[in-house]
Amino acid sequence: MDLSGARWRKSTRSSGNGGACVEVADNLPGVVLVRDTKDRDGGTLHFNPENWQGFVNLAKQIGPVG
Repeated sequence: MDLSGARWRKSTRSSGNGGACVEVADNLPGVVLVRDTKDRDGGTLHFNPENWQGFVNLAKQIGPVG
């Protein structure tokens, strides 16, 4: 899969202090990508859009952790 066209954005739920930050790319057809902002070359998680939306919906229900 060619990921070179991924447009990354920082999650709106990431902390602003340089700590727990993730980036999401959801512009490619059929896949949502997630990576650690501090370790962009450390690996990328791949989700299908339906599973990603389910995760986001659940996270909204649970609310902030910590």
